[in-house]
Amino acid sequence: MLVVPNPMEPTDALDTEGRQLLYDLVSTPSVSGQEEAAAAVLVEYFESHGREAYTDEVGNVHAPGDDAVLLTSHVDTVPGDVPVDIADGDEELDADGPVLWGRGSVDATGSLAAMAVAAVETGVSFVGVVREETDSRGARHLVETREAPGAVINGEPSGWDAVTLGYRGLLSGTYVATSESGHTSRPDANAVEHAMHWWQRVEEAFPHDDYEPVFEQVTTKPVSVDGGLSEDGLSMEATMDVQFRVPPSLTPEDVRERADAELEAGTVHWNDSIQPAMGSPRDPVATAIRGGIRRTGGEPRLLRKTGTADVNIFAGAWDVPMATYGPGDSSLDHAPDERLPLKEFDRAVDVLVDAGRRLTDE
Repeated sequence: MLVVPNPMEPTDALDTEGRQLLYDLVSTPSVSGQEEAAAAVLVEYFESHGREAYTDEVGNVHAPGDDAVLLTSHVDTVPGDVPVDIADGDEELDADGPVLWGRGSVDATGSLAAMAVAAVETGVSFVGVVREETDSRGARHLVETREAPGAVINGEPSGWDAVTLGYRGLLSGTYVATSESGHTSRPDANAVEHAMHWWQRVEEAFPHDDYEPVFEQVTTKPVSVDGGLSEDGLSMEATMDVQFRVPPSLTPEDVRERADAELEAGTVHWNDSIQPAMGSPRDPVATAIRGGIRRTGGEPRLLRKTGTADVNIFAGAWDVPMATYGPGDSSLDHAPDERLPLKEFDRAVDVLVDAGRRLTDE
C-alpha cells in the first residue's frame, strides 16, 4: 500500500464546490461497468444547480444545455485500489498545495469533474459516458442516439496547459488455428507454431522505426495467448488476441489487409475497429482552449497521444470541431500512485469556462 506523503485534512483543501465534487467522485468507486453510484453523484450536482440531469439506458449522464458546445468525459475508471487521500504538496509533480490521491483522479475523473463545473458555469451541454476503459459503450450509444453538437471538448488528461489534437486508431482481433495432434518429434508445424509464425510475420510487416515518432507508426501487440491439446486429445489448438494501434496515415482496414496477407494457416476474427483522429490546432475548439490556457497564465502545448480514446468515436460520427483537454499528468493513468494537484484542477476549470464562453459567443 502506498503511503501518502504529508497527509492533510480534506476540510483544509476542499474549499471550492468543484474540489468537493472531484473528491466525492474519486471517493465513489466507478470501475468500468459499475458506474451507477458515480453517475448519481453527477446527477445530484447538476440538479442542485437547477439543471436537468438524467441517465440514459446505458448509464450515460446527460445535462442538456447550450449545444454550441458539448463537454464530455468518461465516468468509469480501471480497477485498482488507490486509497483516497490528500497530501500537502508533491515534489515529483512540482506541486505546492493539496494533491488528491485516488483511482481516477487523473484518468479521467479530474476531467469529468472539471467539465461538470464548467458546464454549470457556462450553461453548455454535458455528457458523462460509461465504459470508455473497456468497450466505449457509452460513446457508441451517444453518437447513435444524439445529433451532433456544434463542437466537442473531450475530457482526458493532457495537463492544464496542453491540448491533445490526435489519437491513433485501434484494430483488435483473435487468431485461431487448429492442427492434428501428433508426437512432438514430428517436424510438421502444429497450431501453436502457426500462431507464433503468423505473429512473427506480422511484426516484420510493421517494423518499429526508432527514428520516426511512435504516433506515426503501427504498434503491434499480442494481449493474450492460449494453446495446447484439445480436451478430447485429438487436435492441437491455438488462440491469440491481438491489437494494432493505427496512425492517421492509415486506416484499420489497411492494417487488417496487411495482417491477413501474412496468414499461411489459421484465421483471424476481427473485432473492434476505431479510426484514427487528428484535429487542427487552428480549428475553433483548439483555438478556444489555447486562448483559455494563455488567459489562465500558461503557454499552450500541443499533444498527440499514441493510444485511442472516445474522441476517435466522436470524430468518426460527427463532422464538427473537437479536441481533447483535461488536468493531470497522463503518465499517471492507471498507475498505483495516481494523483492530481488541486491547483491544476482549478486552472483546468478556468480554461474550460473561458473556452466554453468563447465558443458559445461565436
